[in-house]
This record gives sequence, structure tokens and C-alpha cells, in this order.
Amino acid sequence: MENKETLTLLSNVLLLPDGNGVNKAYIDIILQEEIPIFCENSETKKTRLMPFKVLYDNHENFWQRGGNWKYYLTSDAYEQLIDKSTNRTNVWSIDRFVTEKKIEPEIIKPEKSAIKNEAERTEIKNFNIISNEPKIEDGYGDDYNTFAKMSAVEKIEHLNEKKKCLNELIAPKNRDNKILTETLVDTTRDVAIINHAVIEEAMRLGDNEAKRLTHNLVISTQEIVKSSTNLIMESVFDNELMSTLVEKSNGTIVQHMTRVYLNGLAFLAYYNKLVSTSNAILKIRLSFDLKYRNFYHDILSHLEPRNIIMERVFSGGMRAIPPEILHNWAVGFLIHDIGKAAAVEYHEGEASYNRDLVIEHVKLGYQSILKKTNYPIEASLITGYHHEYYGDPAGYGYYRSLLELNRKKNPNLKQDYCISYDLAPMKKFQVLAYFPAKVLEIIDVYDSVTDPHRVYRKALTPDEAISMIRQEFIRKARKIDPILFDIFADYIQEKESRQS
Repeated sequence: MENKETLTLLSNVLLLPDGNGVNKAYIDIILQEEIPIFCENSETKKTRLMPFKVLYDNHENFWQRGGNWKYYLTSDAYEQLIDKSTNRTNVWSIDRFVTEKKIEPEIIKPEKSAIKNEAERTEIKNFNIISNEPKIEDGYGDDYNTFAKMSAVEKIEHLNEKKKCLNELIAPKNRDNKILTETLVDTTRDVAIINHAVIEEAMRLGDNEAKRLTHNLVISTQEIVKSSTNLIMESVFDNELMSTLVEKSNGTIVQHMTRVYLNGLAFLAYYNKLVSTSNAILKIRLSFDLKYRNFYHDILSHLEPRNIIMERVFSGGMRAIPPEILHNWAVGFLIHDIGKAAAVEYHEGEASYNRDLVIEHVKLGYQSILKKTNYPIEASLITGYHHEYYGDPAGYGYYRSLLELNRKKNPNLKQDYCISYDLAPMKKFQVLAYFPAKVLEIIDVYDSVTDPHRVYRKALTPDEAISMIRQEFIRKARKIDPILFDIFADYIQEKESRQS
């Protein structure tokens, strides 16, 4: 039985023998001990090792919902559950019988065996997740396994080399733009891959141990973010950067994260320049009544229309973002989809669309960054809040859940502002949305519909994308912010005109 792993169907563990109810004692132990769950898709043969709490928070009886996904405890997890059980009256015997099967390393579909209690077992030979070997992540491209197999020291050394390359490009005035852009793109890709690999490992650990594991990763990533931010701010409309982003795109999740990060920084640089050096805010204010008031009154309907003003939309008024805050936001932009490849996978195509699985990547990313790392709180909020869509039913995220809980506790709780640049109004639930998350919503949607490697639909041109987003996300529904979107549309138009 060397190098083989036994799996036990989760429902056979959690359902009481008489079929009447769930063993809550076991659930409490699994939650307290952060015991992971092995997830296997019977159709795609894909597997994931997921925190029980993430799945449980999404649906308390997720293991009974049917569909293509099945959920198991590994033998180590099962033994840990039994050992930690403090109420032996809730423990019943599950046979440890295993039928010998010859299974090739790539075949990982659990097989049923006729044994007592109809428990299902699978022996998996050389299974990467359950051993200490990292698994291959299709969504993170061919390089993922190379980085995942590196030691912790090697990963940090690689990031430090990338940081050194970036810093060498900051000072020279006559630098080669091709080298600059390739370095930016390649560095961002590597940082995203390494973050995913390390945080995936951290999710299997307790919070304090995970933070120790990710300590150096956080420091190196933040330093790289500062360097790349400085370079991006200097060349907002650099043609070489934009073309390199397209050339190096290959449809993977990590390339989406790379494009969103670099384009997001470029847009924030454009935004900062706009609100600091032009009369853009005055122009928005002059057109506010005719162009924007109705939109914001729909989402702040408890206020009188005459009270819907610019300062109600942007708490404290529109303003530029200082560098130290921008750097924290940039980290969130970089790792915003860090939970996507780690979550049981979902697809862009409507035929295989599963809303629960789509939502899961936001929850997993939010929890992993918040609890398993010392990244700034802004990064976790951006990760967890970037699909909120002003409370539209199509959106999802943690903020709306927290907001709803607080409304139940305080029925008189009202949001008198749309967007906050600061954390305090978010924590007090005085606003509907967080500024960087609203920016990321726009960048995220735009990148998805213009990605040249879209599988299920033809990629839109920039003009087509702007038109479609305005129609579907602003006019038909109240999802993304119209003022920020109009600034973004101007940014895209100016960028396209400079590239033509």
C-alpha cells in the first residue's frame, strides 16, 4: 500500500447511521481543526483540496447537493477527526477495508467498492495534493509546477531577482521600452504564480503558522508592487506595454491577473493625473444632474433627489490617491483572483456555469488573504468585494453579506453614500462600495470581454466592449459606477488613439 491514499466519502462520515440528521459534533471538529476536504469532479476528473469552512459557509449541506462534485476525507483527515472527537457516542465504525486496484497516476476518479455502510474508497497512487508534491494548475499555465516545486527560499530568491531587474529600470532615462515592458509582464506573472502556490499551501495550515510561511512572500511582493507601480506611473500609455500584454496573453488565469494588475495601475495613474491637474471634476459636477443623478437615486432611493450630489457619490469628494494607499490597492489588484485556480473550477461557458462555484473563488481569496497572510487589509477587501455590483442580484461578495447581517441587527441602518476611498466608512457600513473594488469591477469585466483568447465567445474590440458594458452594466442594470466608467472609457479612447 505504499504511496497510496484512502479516501472516505464525506456524506458517509457526516450523516448519522439512521439517516436522520447530521453529526454536528464532527462538523464542529472539522471546522475547529481546519480539516481540508478532497473535492473531485466526476466529469472533468479535476481535483482540489479545499478548506471545509469555505465550502460550508457557501452551503451548509454542500456534500449532499448532487452534481458532478464529490467530497471526501483523506485517511489522515479521517484519523485526525476520530482522534479529536471528544464525544465518542457520536463515533461509529467505518470499515478500513480497501480493495487493491491498479490505478495509473493520472487517473483519479474514486471507484465504488461494495463494503459495509456503503462507504466509498479510492486508492490514489502518487497523488500530488495528498503527498507533499505540488499539483499542476491548468489555470496558471505551464510554469506553475516549476514554481510550485521550488523551496520557500528559492521562491523568495526568484522574486528578489525580479525586483532587482525592475529597480535597475527605474533610474535610467534612456531605457529600452521593450525590455521594460517584458520585465513588467514577466515579473507580474511570476509573482502571481508564486503567491498562488504559497497561499494554497498556507490554506492547509493554522492561521499563525500560515502567516509565518507567507511572511517573506508578503514583503517581497509588496516591494515588487512599489517598483512596478513607479514604472507604470511613468508610462501610462506606453504602446509597447499594451501590445506586450496582448502578445503574452494565453487565456490562463494568471495572464488575466497580469493584465488586470498592469492595466489597473495604468488607469489609476490616469485617474490621479486627471483629478489633480485638470478641471475634470468640475465637468462631472456640471453634468451630474442630467447625466448621473437618476442612476445614483436608484441605489440611494431613501434620499431625496435634491440630496443626491457628488459628495453623496464619493464620500469626502473625488480626490487623488496617495502613493502609500495606491500601493496597498495595487497588491489587491495583483492577487484579486488568487482563489480562482485553487477553488473547484468553473467555466466561462453558459452550459457549465455554476454560480456557487463562481462565487467560491471570491470567498476563498478573501479568506486566504485575510487569515493566512499579513497583506494589508485593503488587499483582502478588494479581493472579496470586486463583484458586489452595487447589490445587484447578479453580483456577489462578502460586503453584501456583512451589510445584510448588520441591517438585521439594526433595521434603521442606511447607506447615505455610494463610494468610500477609506476603510472606516466601510467598517461602519456607511457606504455601498469601496473605491478600488469599483475600479477593479470595471477593469475585470473589460479584460474578460476583450481577452483575445476567450474560449466561448469572440473577443470584443475596445469600442464594442465599452458600448456593451455601458448598456448591460449601467443602463439595463445598476452594477458598475457610471462616473468611474466614463473616466475609464476616456482612458481607453486616449490609449487607443495613441496606439493607432
